[in-house]
Amino acid sequence: MGGSLALALRPHVAGLAAVETSPAGFALARSLDIVDVVHSDLAAGVAGADLVVLATPVRTILALLEQLPHARPGGCLVLDLGSTKQAVCRAMAALPAGFRAIGGHPMCGKESAGLAAATADLYQGQTFVLCPPQDQPDPAWAVLAEALVTQIGSRPVWLPPDSHDQLVALTSHLPYVAAALLMQQAAQAASGNGHVWPVSASGFRDTARLAGSDPAMLRDILLTNRAAVLARLQQYQTGLAQFIQLLDSADEAALYQWLAARQAEHDLYRQAKLEPPALPTTGEDDVYANYGSG
Repeated sequence: MGGSLALALRPHVAGLAAVETSPAGFALARSLDIVDVVHSDLAAGVAGADLVVLATPVRTILALLEQLPHARPGGCLVLDLGSTKQAVCRAMAALPAGFRAIGGHPMCGKESAGLAAATADLYQGQTFVLCPPQDQPDPAWAVLAEALVTQIGSRPVWLPPDSHDQLVALTSHLPYVAAALLMQQAAQAASGNGHVWPVSASGFRDTARLAGSDPAMLRDILLTNRAAVLARLQQYQTGLAQFIQLLDSADEAALYQWLAARQAEHDLYRQAKLEPPALPTTGEDDVYANYGSG
């Protein structure tokens, strides 16, 4: 995510510096020529920076936010790319007065991790959620954050951190767990049956794709959004139990109706992705209405 953002921003900024603490990552970052300079030390990497983007697993972001006041005593703008926002925004709110921070979550990505997978067009046409750590975003930084998101081809959407975490538990984190469990079941079957992988086709490939995601990133996501993910898993478990009963009943008409309803819902989903609906302008999102460009 960080490498793709650097590639997307490179034509539009004066300079880019990266911090990579692992020797292998440091060497790769230098060889790929994604940024102008690579540092192995946080303080050296953020010295003089106008904007610091934290593009690591969520719990590493939390640790970096604690270190940032010591590494950059004068303060700066801060944006993160973490997949959960409540813990991150609480840590951002605790930063000293010289810092202005906004939580970010681009709703895109790949199951393959690392700088080698970075592409400049990753963010094109994608939703980029912005979450202020306070009730109201800092006006000047909010405008700049929207400009940055728009510049890389994304659509900025403002959400309160708790609303964000509830939504992604359903649309991102639950799908990962479902894919991982499917992969586990298939791998167990394949250990005793050599035909499992040869007869797996695009349906299995597409459904199991998320199981290939970075485990360190997903561990932090699931632990920092544990309550919301558990609630969605319980709902999923209830729905699965109901479907088992339906299939066990062999009620052909009821089964067809259930499948047809899911197809209709999928059609609505695809249409909504092609033509995004207008965002709410009342209720809990009122404080974000002046800052959302979508």
